[in-house]
Amino acid sequence: MPDFHYTARTATGAKVSGTIDAATEREAVQMLARKTLFPLKFTTDAVATAKTSRKRVKGQIMATVYSQLSSLIRSGVPLLRSIAVLRDQASNKTLHYCLSEIHGQIEDGVTLADAMKEFPRVFNEVAVNMARAGAEGGFLEDALERVAKFTEQQEDLKSETIGQLAYPLFLGTIGSIIVSCLVIFFVPKFGEMFDNLRERGELPLMTDWLLNFSDALRGPTAIVAAFIFAALGITVYNYLQTEAGKRLRDLIKIRLPLVGSIFQAFAVARFCRVLGTMLRNGVPILKSLMISREAAGNRVLSEAIDQATENISSGQSLSKPLGKSGYFPVTVVEMIAVAEESNTLDDVLIDIADSLELRTSRRLTLAVRLLEPIMLLVMAAAVLVVVIALLLPVIKMSSAL
Repeated sequence: MPDFHYTARTATGAKVSGTIDAATEREAVQMLARKTLFPLKFTTDAVATAKTSRKRVKGQIMATVYSQLSSLIRSGVPLLRSIAVLRDQASNKTLHYCLSEIHGQIEDGVTLADAMKEFPRVFNEVAVNMARAGAEGGFLEDALERVAKFTEQQEDLKSETIGQLAYPLFLGTIGSIIVSCLVIFFVPKFGEMFDNLRERGELPLMTDWLLNFSDALRGPTAIVAAFIFAALGITVYNYLQTEAGKRLRDLIKIRLPLVGSIFQAFAVARFCRVLGTMLRNGVPILKSLMISREAAGNRVLSEAIDQATENISSGQSLSKPLGKSGYFPVTVVEMIAVAEESNTLDDVLIDIADSLELRTSRRLTLAVRLLEPIMLLVMAAAVLVVVIALLLPVIKMSSAL
């Protein structure tokens, strides 16, 4: 908990200063009031507090928090007391700080979703929107349980993917180091040997390119290029923080070859699951669409969902604008169209989410497994190019002798 440095007045009007240990400024005020002190000014270690609030909390920890909060509310424990229980048992400093702030805000009349929204690096958009829908629809415990399961699924998928990517990434890193050392330190030693061939214009083109590339990496050109790439990277990063940049990033994600369809399928599955869950719990479809559009996590898909919301407001169907957007698979659109006619949209949407997540997880696993032989081939090709480029002049000189 942060230390608050305060300046206050006593009941007699004397000014006193000191330090008090409290979770929030509100709690610090209450503690001073119990001492009959009237606070004038509070200061705290703003840097430490800011760092704490900006840190992330592991997904598995958050899944446990959502599940425990759901169980407490389902058992009849009031929301404020439930959050206080989770806060007191939280060993993670960031989580303890966030839960303390949320507890204080709810005491001041702020809703759970709005309080969670203040900490986007801890509570993601799906959790915030599901909490809002659950509070408005009277199924908060079910919504939190669904968020817990969704978070756990995402973390399992992430852990599995990282585990499968570890070896290919290790191969790529080691291969890059080996090739870089060959080009920077090993290749230049052959330059003097090939000077005569280069002067006569008999040096093979591949060897000439390799020597020039090696010289460039060891010269000032490499430093200039590194600065240019760093400046370009910073510029692109700053642009991607803007709204237009975020939309462009989301568009690129679903248009990427091979992996774009995986990003797209997961985004559609998230949207379908959240929308189906809210419809099943009695939330009106327009409000459900407004909330679930954020759950997709992709601004391009959110725009298509906005168009669908306008169509439904004017009495049309949900499936047509989704199909026209081109960002929703044809099978998904057809299933939604049939579900609208049979009035089983909530069940069908959840079935779509389950099916999409299962198929996409299999595709992701296959893609990661294929990455390993691809990395081996790339490494072998890079080393082979260096070896051939160095052997060609040697073979040519041997033939001349």
